Amino acid sequence: MVSGIHHITLIARKVQANVDFYAGFLGLRLVKQTAGFEDATQLHLLYGDADGTPGSLVTFLVWEDGAPGRAGFGQLSELALAIDPASIGYWLTRAMSFGLRSEGPTDEFGEPVLRLKDPDNVIVKLVGAPKLTSPAAWDGAGIPLEHTVQRIRGATLLTEKPAESRNFVESHFGYRFQDNRGNIDRLVSESGDVIDIRDAKGFWSGAPGTGTFDHVAFRAADDEALLAVHNVLEEEGASATNMHDRKYFRSLYVREPGGTLIELATDKPGMTVDEPQATLGSKLFVPKDAITDLKDLKVVLPQFSMPGEPRINYRELPFVHRFYTPPDPDGSVLVLLHGSGGNETTLMPLLHQVSPRATLLGVRGRATEEGIPRWYKRITPFSFDQQDIKSEAEAFAAFIDGAVKSYGLDPKKLVYVGYSNGANLLNSLLYLHPNLVHKAVLLRSMPVLSNFPHADLKGTDLLVISGKTDAYGKYASDLEARLKSSGATVDSTVIPSGHDLGDADVPVIRKWLSGDQ
Repeated sequence: MVSGIHHITLIARKVQANVDFYAGFLGLRLVKQTAGFEDATQLHLLYGDADGTPGSLVTFLVWEDGAPGRAGFGQLSELALAIDPASIGYWLTRAMSFGLRSEGPTDEFGEPVLRLKDPDNVIVKLVGAPKLTSPAAWDGAGIPLEHTVQRIRGATLLTEKPAESRNFVESHFGYRFQDNRGNIDRLVSESGDVIDIRDAKGFWSGAPGTGTFDHVAFRAADDEALLAVHNVLEEEGASATNMHDRKYFRSLYVREPGGTLIELATDKPGMTVDEPQATLGSKLFVPKDAITDLKDLKVVLPQFSMPGEPRINYRELPFVHRFYTPPDPDGSVLVLLHGSGGNETTLMPLLHQVSPRATLLGVRGRATEEGIPRWYKRITPFSFDQQDIKSEAEAFAAFIDGAVKSYGLDPKKLVYVGYSNGANLLNSLLYLHPNLVHKAVLLRSMPVLSNFPHADLKGTDLLVISGKTDAYGKYASDLEARLKSSGATVDSTVIPSGHDLGDADVPVIRKWLSGDQ
């Protein structure tokens, strides 16, 4: 039998703000944290009731610092959560105490509704629905049990084809028409939750990104029910996928006629298949076929703290950046500048291997080329926009000044590590802002400034690692000679590789950082 919502999945831009809102303010339980099944480098958080019961689950794909999407037809909107009607006043007061703006209460389909917005401006409605209760309400967040969020009340589906979308949901997922209010048809399941089909003619189309819904998942009792729906969809020519094993449930995906992505998910095996109920959500789990191991993923995935725990309070600075803090930091901080096409996390696994107890500060370049991040614009593979180098070097210097003040860093203890395009910005910074960098590792680097201003680099310690078969390697000797002539202490090594980084770089960097030359 198919009936009701299993979970709803959205996309979040900042993991800490998301946790603070859904686990902190709303008091949902974080019941699972996993690496993504489609992309293991993407964090996936699942919130719900005490047991992670199907129907209570609100999940988020974390696109940390990702581009915002656009709500529109072909998507869901307005996540509705069920509370006791008598709790509206409690939540109105709680919203005020958290500094959150709320609207209402208003009446929607005969129910009291309080509207809020989450950190990504997603509309979250707290709906007084007395018949929708959780079999395992969660009271571990300091909210009185009688006021806790019980489960999902429903969501709104935006469509240009309301009749076709409604027929599709009714025909395949166990919903029936309940009521109409203007351009909204309300459908209800046997579980009691609702899908509001909203005629969105005249809206713009939805675009995926942070602050949008990814999909709604409906419930299937078991694999047999899942397969039955799949066979019917296939007979009708719908674009249903084959079944997927998501470890906590099995599922298939299909797009309804209006374009919204729908998943069908089994109730079993559930959230306790790999950790006991008492400790749900406390560990990171990785799909069995992930190509990246757990050790590297823990470094790359964004870190967060539960409400009340110490955390990094990120500041708005000129460059997107990310910290990785190891469990037992030794006080050292490595500032990482990626190569072309990388991002703030690209160098983290390699440098964590080099120095497991170092705090890593990864920074993302602001220039782009064919949509990929860089540190400055290039004209040809071997010639570069000089004004852009100077402008981005100045902005990066301002970023470091802001980071030092905001995060309490000691500028003289920072060690910079740059690769390729990032290393080239670093060697330019040595001349454009000579008091900024005191110690740095330049990986596959070359000089990119047309004219080098005078700089006194005495007291600057540098390691230059070149690849023997790297097409850019022939420029490394010129760079080393220039740096030495400016007074820098330069250790250089040529390893048997090309432009790519690899395991051969690790012992060289580790030995140099330890001072064991």
